[in-house]
Amino acid sequence: MNDVVELKDNDFLRQFEIKVDDHLAKIEYSLQDRKIFLTKLVIPEPLKDDAFKKDFLAAVFEQIEERNLSVVPTSPEIAKFVRSNRKYKRMLPVGVRI
Repeated sequence: MNDVVELKDNDFLRQFEIKVDDHLAKIEYSLQDRKIFLTKLVIPEPLKDDAFKKDFLAAVFEQIEERNLSVVPTSPEIAKFVRSNRKYKRMLPVGVRI
């Protein structure tokens, strides 16, 4: 993972993206009111390691937090990340439990 590019919010395609070498990892989302629904995590095979996934998800959650949005993880992998990182549970809307 040499040429890591900054995390990008591609609002046209409604996805967070990070390009590493020639591979694009992304998290698709839907934005409604002040909530962002994280619907799908796509990580190309060459990037599939736990450290990359954890760093990518943490970067996305930090960007969402800066925008003061609540997070509703509908993807099982993203929900698992929230369960294992208690500091992001505070970003869940009232009434949503994981």
